[in-house]
Amino acid sequence: MNTESLNGLVTEVRACTICEPHLPNGVRPVLQVNSDAKILIAGQAPGRRVHATGIPFDDPSGDRLRDWMGVTREQFYNPQLLAIVPMGFCYPGTGNSGDLPPRPECAATWRARLLRQLPRIETTLVIGKYAHDYHFGKSNLTVTRLVENWQQHWPRRLPLPHPSPRNNIWLKKNPWFETKVVPVIRARITHLLKT
Repeated sequence: MNTESLNGLVTEVRACTICEPHLPNGVRPVLQVNSDAKILIAGQAPGRRVHATGIPFDDPSGDRLRDWMGVTREQFYNPQLLAIVPMGFCYPGTGNSGDLPPRPECAATWRARLLRQLPRIETTLVIGKYAHDYHFGKSNLTVTRLVENWQQHWPRRLPLPHPSPRNNIWLKKNPWFETKVVPVIRARITHLLKT
């Protein structure tokens, strides 16, 4: 029997300093959870702008993700509707080709405990390679190949490319994603928000 409370767990997460020595901008855990949520967004880690505001997906990636989902900002930021639990809760810093990967300590310490506190999740949108590896298991599949085979996991889980503007080239090379997958996402999200 799970006796841990979600509020207590979130308080622990927000006070976490495990990765502090590795974070150039310091700790600022960013997540959104409520035990009533039916939709989970499993992302990578906050970017610099999200680190500054403390609001998940408060950036162009979030604008695109909300468009893919067909939701308003009000719906997106309603924790009773939608949980946001990235692989890493703090901005990991910048590397040679963009943001660094999420710190592995974060998922190892918190992820399973948090997911146990979200019993009503019916669909998980799994964004980017690091989240894919966690939710689908590590494999040799590319992001493109995993996303192409999305129906194998639907409707419980859906692998997505990252909605970052850095992925504009990927979206242009894979127009099937926006014509075939995005309408399915919108229909599912609309259904879950009504029930």
